[in-house]
Amino acid sequence: MVKLTQILTKRNLPLQLFFIFLIIVPFFFFSDFLDHITFHFSGSIRSNIITDQWIIVMLNILVFLSFLIPLSFRRKVNWKEYSLVTAFFVSLFIEMYGIPLTVFFASRSIIGSGTLPPNIIYEFTFLGVNISMTVAMVYGTVLMVIGTVLIVLAWITLYKNWEPDKIVRKGIYSYSRHPQYFGFILIILGWLIGWPTILTLIFAPILIYIYVRVCRLEEQELSHIKAYKFYKKRVPFFL
Repeated sequence: MVKLTQILTKRNLPLQLFFIFLIIVPFFFFSDFLDHITFHFSGSIRSNIITDQWIIVMLNILVFLSFLIPLSFRRKVNWKEYSLVTAFFVSLFIEMYGIPLTVFFASRSIIGSGTLPPNIIYEFTFLGVNISMTVAMVYGTVLMVIGTVLIVLAWITLYKNWEPDKIVRKGIYSYSRHPQYFGFILIILGWLIGWPTILTLIFAPILIYIYVRVCRLEEQELSHIKAYKFYKKRVPFFL
């Protein structure tokens, strides 16, 4: 007789294969990704950067910080855990669309100017600002969209099924024990790939570590519940 864990693993297999495909995609576009990273770490990007667009700055900050609110549904939130996340998004969008300090100062000292811009594959206008996207930026955006979908689906599932002292195991939580945190990690990785600067290189690994640590702490808090032990055995940590 096939074990329940084996059945559930097979059920997750299409999703696992999809994410494996996402992981190997950059290797097919290696030169485009390399050009994108090189351009961001050179002084050349200074002439292509968007500045003083404070409406876009505030809109992005509000949207991404709003994702933190649903995280309080599953456990008592220690907002100190998310202070670094807040700092990351605030500083990220100020640098992207406001005052790009690390681009102006740090990047020029690493490589220098004169690097050719990467290929632009898509352009659009947002709030009157022309935004150009490379292959790496599109890839990073895909990661962020997937992460956002995971967070929203998890929030809806928690909102519809949450009860005091009970574990939500339906919907997306039957595929992943921590879909919201996994979604946030994908968003952070998306920003790191799409906007590779000193800022994101420093913040990204720290934030990923924090989210994995929060997942572990949450599981420790629930370890005394028998139902959660069974749930933990049959549902993967992330995917």
